[in-house]
Amino acid sequence: MANSKKDAREAKTRIARMAANRQMHQEQLAHRKRDNIVAIAAMAVALAVAVVLALTVFAGPKNDAAATDAPSAAPSASPTASAAVETNSPTVPKAATAQGKTFSGSLVLNGQPMGVEFDGAKAPQATAVFKSLADSKFFAGKNCHRLTDSTDFALLQCGSLKGDGNGDPSYQWGPVENSPTSGVYPAGSIAVARGSSTYSNGTQFFITYRDTTLPQTAGGYTLVGKVTSGLDVVTKIAAGGITPGAAGAADGAPKTKVTIDSLTLK
Repeated sequence: MANSKKDAREAKTRIARMAANRQMHQEQLAHRKRDNIVAIAAMAVALAVAVVLALTVFAGPKNDAAATDAPSAAPSASPTASAAVETNSPTVPKAATAQGKTFSGSLVLNGQPMGVEFDGAKAPQATAVFKSLADSKFFAGKNCHRLTDSTDFALLQCGSLKGDGNGDPSYQWGPVENSPTSGVYPAGSIAVARGSSTYSNGTQFFITYRDTTLPQTAGGYTLVGKVTSGLDVVTKIAAGGITPGAAGAADGAPKTKVTIDSLTLK
């Protein structure tokens, strides 16, 4: 009889221990599930922020709610209402004027010169446009209105007609040329900001001061040239900080006012 009672007690103890272990296991599973949900949500938020940043950097001239010719969280310049039409504005120079040619020169920001090179072999239409704008001294006195500073999205955007990031609806052109299939624009790249259409390029351009990755799903952005010397001019501007804009502290106007003194190409 004593042994029976002892066995019964031990059986009850084992059952209680098993129940406790089962409950602990269930609680652990619940904690892991909750942790996984939190981690997935955090990743989704981070991805969304990265996409927004990239898509707000490169829009072109703004003539409608979606248009700008600057890089949009990718560089962007707001596009005009007619940007969907695949034709160039009448005053846009022909690509043939720069076909196969390379132009070197200087871009001066706040009195500080940078050596630049524009490649008419890889981007003849864009090179023709910027050579024409440089020759007409269009950029003298224009500003650089946008600065971004995140791990893989670091650029200075310049050349807006009125200095506000909007494009000129009377001066739009295409197509996109020499867009990197990888989406990576190496440090020192000079590329063209645009709106939602591949024919909404305008007068705005951006300079990457670190390797920058931009979305290529809508055709990407024309890589027209590169900085050959003096990229530290841009990195020093970036070091001065950003006035936080709609996209947050990493995307807005540079705290240091940036004026284009000149762009010369020969």
